[in-house]
Amino acid sequence: MAAPKYIQRFARLPEVFDLLTGRPGGLPLRQLADAVGTSVDELREDLLTFYATEPRNALFGLQRPDSIDFCAADGSDADPADAEVVRIIGEQPWDELGVEYLDASELALIYTAATALLEIRPDDEELRGAVAVLTQTMLGGLDADAAVATPHDSWHSSLEPLQAAVDGHRRVRITYSAAWSEGVRERVIEPWRLVQTRRGWEVDAGVDGDVRTYLLAHIRSLEVLEETFEPPADVDARIEAQRATTTVRVRVPHRARWAADFHAERVDVVTDDELTATLDLALLPPVEQRIGQLLLVAGEDAQVLAPAGLIAAGPALAEQLLAHHRG
Repeated sequence: MAAPKYIQRFARLPEVFDLLTGRPGGLPLRQLADAVGTSVDELREDLLTFYATEPRNALFGLQRPDSIDFCAADGSDADPADAEVVRIIGEQPWDELGVEYLDASELALIYTAATALLEIRPDDEELRGAVAVLTQTMLGGLDADAAVATPHDSWHSSLEPLQAAVDGHRRVRITYSAAWSEGVRERVIEPWRLVQTRRGWEVDAGVDGDVRTYLLAHIRSLEVLEETFEPPADVDARIEAQRATTTVRVRVPHRARWAADFHAERVDVVTDDELTATLDLALLPPVEQRIGQLLLVAGEDAQVLAPAGLIAAGPALAEQLLAHHRG
């Protein structure tokens, strides 16, 4: 015997709630109606009836969010009879959200932090499982377990031998892909300190009397030598000077704030509104190249507010890249 028509209609509401969960802006009623195979008017009637019916916590075994809101296409208030969009409001729907509902920028930051931590805690199986879930979320059908790298086959396979070299004051020969210029170079470095930043692991090192910072992700090969060295007495001060930052004020759309977090050592919010945020960024050298990359990634709505000499950094870098690829 078929279920009564009103039960059949209510039975499709969990699918509607699933579609709305994780979308604070809601979805058009037309889109929801098409997804569950009904008309806009019938879906509207079902939702209003469902929320007008007691008991409050469940009806026919169907759990429901705290409340829903009918609004116009621009998000403004509208009479339910004329509304084009419906959304969930209240706290409960967000209690069950997982990584599936993070936006790409938040997910990338969490993934980067988790994989970096896994490299220094390779035996932590719970952490490895969490990274596998993040990987599956980002990469879809790929084998997440196979994609979760170990310290010996990841970008940072040089972490363990470099840590040993730092501890033992041993010189290291590296082959390195330059981050801010073309070419691959070979260097003998004196590794002084390993630092974990938003960009991953970095090593501050002495090179021919100067201080240099190298991204471990750009080290193609390394060899720990038998030669030893003694760090200079002022090693901390020299590293601090090497890592001195310049403050640049930018305005970026909210969707691009992840780029500021990635490129800057520190981000301070000056002001923000519905569309953009004004940020003070503490940037390491080369400042112009970092700002140029940030502006290119953030899009045409991003701009430098101060200092004035960096306002054209984005177009300048775009011109360089265009010339390079044409060549």
